[in-house]
Amino acid sequence: MSTIPMINPSAIQAVFERSLQLKKNETCLIVTDPIQKKIASSFFEYVKAICADAQIIVMPTLEQHGQEPPDDVANAMLEYDVELLMTSRSISHTKARRAAKARGARIASMPMITEEIINRTLDVNYNAIRERSLILYELLLPAKTIHVTTALGTDIYIERRDMKLTHGDGGILNYPSAFGNLPEGEVSVGPGYAYGSYVVDASFPCFGKMDSPLQFTVKDTHVIEINGKHSQELRDILNAVGPNAYRVAELGIGVHPTARVTGIVLEDEKTLGTCHIALGNNMSFGGTNDVPLHLDGVILNPTVYADERLIMDNGKSLF
Repeated sequence: MSTIPMINPSAIQAVFERSLQLKKNETCLIVTDPIQKKIASSFFEYVKAICADAQIIVMPTLEQHGQEPPDDVANAMLEYDVELLMTSRSISHTKARRAAKARGARIASMPMITEEIINRTLDVNYNAIRERSLILYELLLPAKTIHVTTALGTDIYIERRDMKLTHGDGGILNYPSAFGNLPEGEVSVGPGYAYGSYVVDASFPCFGKMDSPLQFTVKDTHVIEINGKHSQELRDILNAVGPNAYRVAELGIGVHPTARVTGIVLEDEKTLGTCHIALGNNMSFGGTNDVPLHLDGVILNPTVYADERLIMDNGKSLF
């Protein structure tokens, strides 16, 4: 019988000392839910020894990634210097998170994180991840169009237009209003316009590691058709939010050296040799599609062009 590994203390230490760089005179909030409470409590026990004003809030489990947290949680997030969002449903793409960031909070979002992911991906060289992210960012920054293909049928064009390109900080979140995932390690763009098709064959938040691919057809930056084993289930989720849930919200490319595809999108989307395309809320990228949902589909072995420059060839990074 397999056993759940214990969290390596060095991974927790890395989060607070090398990533968030929490100081004794600062305040710290950990937001979690019943599913993630045990893991979050390990971080809370550590942080209590660093600063006097530390709090953990256990909120109800949300129904979907991108759904707003309860008002009392959103209000508490306005009051702390450093925050860890350790929930089973991501609240990264919410008004609450953006408001806390606007007030200067340093925020690490860690949705669905497991002991295995913590031990494998958090005690790492954050400077090296940041340097690799910046190289990719500089390659994508001048590009007007990003073209992604795969052997399974992905053939999508992403035009950035006036949307934001983010390179992240490699997980170094040591300045006011810093925000990122932990593990960090992706460069992402919010599409101003998108068309074509893409095939998700690695993982998807609702279904974990894919046992059968999902095919998406995109026209005018919106998915107009979904095919595959889980297509009806996904349509039901999107329809519950409304037509704006079908908007293509993000294209990201993974750069984390020790991440791998396990079915947990938090880690999967950071994996070298993958890219991901999200649907739903695009407010973090300067968009206006403010819906309570953000779902990333992870794609294996993409070939990626930034304008005419080949930057990834069948999953092999050329940067």
